[in-house]
Amino acid sequence: MSMRRLILVALVAGSALAEESPNLGAAVSAADLALVDYTVLPDGSGLPTGSANAQQGAAVYVQNCLACHGEGGKDGLNDRLAGGQGSLLTDKPLRTVGSFWPYATTLFDYVRRAMPYQAPGSLSNDEVYAVTAYVLFLNGIVAEDADINAETLPKVIMPNAGNVVWQIRGQ
Repeated sequence: MSMRRLILVALVAGSALAEESPNLGAAVSAADLALVDYTVLPDGSGLPTGSANAQQGAAVYVQNCLACHGEGGKDGLNDRLAGGQGSLLTDKPLRTVGSFWPYATTLFDYVRRAMPYQAPGSLSNDEVYAVTAYVLFLNGIVAEDADINAETLPKVIMPNAGNVVWQIRGQ
């Protein structure tokens, strides 16, 4: 079955199901949707207002990230955030923000959407900029006093940026 026919079948089936709803849940309001309906692209499109530096981020990190990611982003129960530069082509690659992630803006986007683990989306924009700055600082990518905001974050060059090749499949 072609992709177009599959999509058409899904749309028709979806509209039929919508008419016979089991009345579960509640409709999402426009205000509630606006809280999570955002995307930050690698070029920085979608970044909100706000700013902070790594010095401010250290306190936010201790309060919201330390328990899972450990001191300095290296010794936690969950993913390691710092170190690993130059290890990707070795027998024991260490995938961290500093070694693997190609864009600093996607770090901001991920933190904003998914962190802290116990309360995703609970950090203010300034707090997300602060944590982003702190993690970038831990990896030696930005200075501790560098102001990180919607203008400066897209200009941050990540160590792995040159090793990412984007491919659109099916073309």
